[in-house]
Amino acid sequence: MQTTRAKYHLGQIVRHRKHPFRGVIFDVDPEFANTEEWYEAIPEEARPARDQPFYHLLAENEQSYYVAYVSEQNLIADYSGEPVDHPDLPDLFGPLEDGAYPLQVQLN
Repeated sequence: MQTTRAKYHLGQIVRHRKHPFRGVIFDVDPEFANTEEWYEAIPEEARPARDQPFYHLLAENEQSYYVAYVSEQNLIADYSGEPVDHPDLPDLFGPLEDGAYPLQVQLN
């Protein structure tokens, strides 16, 4: 049995490697757990491996706020110290503290 260990943690700010958005991690799947349609919609040459952690992000770009689902291989840590302005952040996290957001609710 293979054990997968997530590289990033809840409340951490990350950036996408290829696309111009960043966000705060609010959940982690140890491997791909989205729909087959979602997976197949990614161009085959850019499709990430399924057997790695996938992260749920409260994401933002220059135009909007949204929830993103991103493979570990496509993320990098964001050490800019800049806050994320997603409007749902206060529902889950406390204020930015030492470059991350402390969890303020109990998740299952």
